[in-house]
Amino acid sequence: MIVPLDSPGTAGPHRKIIHVDMDAFYASVEQRDNPDLRGKPVAVGGSASRGVVAAASYEARVYGVHSAMPSVTAKRKCPELIFVAPRFEVYRAASAQIREIFAEHTDLIEPLSLDEAYLDVTVNHQGLPAATTVAEVIRAKIKEVTGLNASAGISYCKFLAKMASDLNKPNGQAVITPRMGPSFVETLPVKKFHGIGPATAAKMEGLGIATGADLKAQSLEFLQRHFGKSGHWYFSISRGIDERPVEPNRPRKSIGAEDTFAADIFDFEIVRQEMAALVAKVWRHCEGRGLSGRTVTLKVKYANFQQITRSRTAGAAISTAAEIENLAASLLEPLFPTEKGIRLIGVTLSSLEERAGSRTSETQLSLL
Repeated sequence: MIVPLDSPGTAGPHRKIIHVDMDAFYASVEQRDNPDLRGKPVAVGGSASRGVVAAASYEARVYGVHSAMPSVTAKRKCPELIFVAPRFEVYRAASAQIREIFAEHTDLIEPLSLDEAYLDVTVNHQGLPAATTVAEVIRAKIKEVTGLNASAGISYCKFLAKMASDLNKPNGQAVITPRMGPSFVETLPVKKFHGIGPATAAKMEGLGIATGADLKAQSLEFLQRHFGKSGHWYFSISRGIDERPVEPNRPRKSIGAEDTFAADIFDFEIVRQEMAALVAKVWRHCEGRGLSGRTVTLKVKYANFQQITRSRTAGAAISTAAEIENLAASLLEPLFPTEKGIRLIGVTLSSLEERAGSRTSETQLSLL
């Protein structure tokens, strides 16, 4: 049953936060635009022999195919899987339409990626009293305008809104009221918590923490001793507390690009040439956003899928693509000679800041 956040039985006024998450966004766009793909298992990105799945349709997910899975593994799980090349310009266009729909209801929109965002609708442009109604209206309008399905989670904080958006996927919504929040968290396995990855979940389980209730039973001192700065966050969310605001101007933390090769590469100069193309792409994005950065990170994935990263930070903001390339090359060179072969490389620039004299900052640009 859907209950408005301001229903009887909830104590005092609360924020009304919606997390909107498009259902299998990239794959759904491809199925929308190509009727032959509808009802069939589709993977966006990669190929039958190389690369990584960027998105999988729900028909493919039935077989265990999911994003970030190597294409060869996906094909083995689902022999009928259809691989489709990504069309990011189309996804960005659809995302812009969705953002316009959000803006009809609130100015407090925090995009997380092309296909999801937080909205604070405590005070909304339509004057709708219930956040559940706002979510229903938004989802219906998205379907009408784009032909795509969206799911939504509604709650009094971002953490629980995010968790709620997964409860009735696809094409559904769920609400976690203030009254329900603490008990919902207590019954949730920690490995299901948004923001707790497999390594942290394994560490928690090694400490006897398997559920939200187990996490709540720990003292703040215990959690900070074992998890450092994150300890306070875990202490709060185990009690259903998340006071983070919805940030419309959420700054971008990094800009990166990566490429999977058609064949494994063993030669340093060939990899460096491929890396130079990625650097150029990263720098184009930086120039378009009026940004620079100081930290260059190189990502390398070998033929056996072992992955490593190496980073180096410059003393001052990087001002040219050549500087990024030189730093990346200094990280790449020690990895050679190699006997394993390289299947993927990536270059990322972080520690971002607005370039001097630029009128275009990331805070003026939507991530959608």
